[in-house]
Amino acid sequence: MVSSSRIISEFMALSRIDRLSKREREAVHFVTGKLTALGLEVYQDQAHSTFGGEAGNVIAVLPGNNPGFPPVMFCAHLDVVEPGSGIEPVVEDGIITSKGETVLGADDGAGVVAILEALRCLIDSGTPHGDIEVVFTVAEEVGLLGSKGLERERLRSRFGFILDSGGPPGEIILQGPAQDSLEATFFGRAAHAGSNPQEGINAIQMAARAIARMNLGRVDEETTANIGVIQGGRATNIIPDRVELKGEARSQQEDQLNKQVLHMQGCLEKAAQEFGGRVEIRIERQYPPFRLDPSEEPVHIASKAAREIGIEPRLKSSGGGSDANILNGYGIKCVNLGLGMQKVHTTEEHIAVQDLVRAAEYVLALIKNCAVSKA
Repeated sequence: MVSSSRIISEFMALSRIDRLSKREREAVHFVTGKLTALGLEVYQDQAHSTFGGEAGNVIAVLPGNNPGFPPVMFCAHLDVVEPGSGIEPVVEDGIITSKGETVLGADDGAGVVAILEALRCLIDSGTPHGDIEVVFTVAEEVGLLGSKGLERERLRSRFGFILDSGGPPGEIILQGPAQDSLEATFFGRAAHAGSNPQEGINAIQMAARAIARMNLGRVDEETTANIGVIQGGRATNIIPDRVELKGEARSQQEDQLNKQVLHMQGCLEKAAQEFGGRVEIRIERQYPPFRLDPSEEPVHIASKAAREIGIEPRLKSSGGGSDANILNGYGIKCVNLGLGMQKVHTTEEHIAVQDLVRAAEYVLALIKNCAVSKA
């Protein structure tokens, strides 16, 4: 049986660990100790060497007790977003929140402790199962860097489950977008804003005109775009000669994504040309899209397991990226599962104890249903 008090205690302990992206060493030590105590074979890969992090992904295996059952992977990420240092979780009326000055870190501490609690219950029960592969990734929140550097060859599973969606338990994400990042630097010409402004080329004005022309926000049903950062200028009496901006575009359809990025690029270049300045543009594919058919194995298993614990499954697409984007690209068919965490990436983030417990029960049900899937 899933222990409510035990999972709350473990969640609170993990929440108090500072684990901002690329600085997850203590969290890696925490989960490594838990997994080792449960008898799993634990390995830390070298993904962090590719992006300057403190620690790599944790890859662990609970050997199966029935060789006829297929291996299955469960994945959650260890890192949290800012403001995520000094988290103080509190429980009140069945809801876990932070004291209000930081995020809570249910994204994705909820997924981590759900997997740990399910493993504990599985071992105690002696339920037949195949190999259980656990992946706790690092640096997920800053471009899925951990999963991008994952030592894929260590995994045998052909399918798996990501526990990292903000939807309610029973929500099954079987489609996610590709994302491109866009960075641009406008170069103008400095001049005194009061004495001879006509000799300057205003980089802020160039950037403003480019952004004003862009189709941003909800572009269509499957495509979004945003300019989220703009910075530049030195003083009010100096025509600014340099401005930097950062944005992104996402779409379920790669051709639509390419079209949107070309549109944004064109707006940037046209504005620079009109003002007589120049612009340098950097575009990078952050992650590919993924799409599973409702009939595919992990979708079928997730739907059946949800019903077994009294939850009606809901198949959905997502506008956000997750480790599912990368792992599906590796050939491991994965869906992302709702955990019930609310208002993630804000200081109002919270999760119901009931949903935390239900997530662990869901993992147990998934394992039991994987056992009857043919290897």
